[in-house]
Amino acid sequence: VTAEVAKAVEESKAGKVEYRVNKESGMHVPIGKASFTTEQLIGNLTALVDAVVKARPASSKGTYIRRMHLSSTMGPGIRLNTQEAIALK
Repeated sequence: VTAEVAKAVEESKAGKVEYRVNKESGMHVPIGKASFTTEQLIGNLTALVDAVVKARPASSKGTYIRRMHLSSTMGPGIRLNTQEAIALK
């Protein structure tokens, strides 16, 4: 919900994506569409991982990103190598 609807629509059209952590410490974030190229998906995944790592609270200790999975909306999830995904940035 926003008071600035026009600004929110423009940001959405520009590709802005907001993410939140649920109570199980998981995130569900879209990184693209089926029509995207591999390079576009990797670029979006890299941007997401970079944003999550930068937003890490200073009080957080240990491994911050433990597992990552990639899936289509209703498809099965494929586990990603977390260390390789983090190293892409």
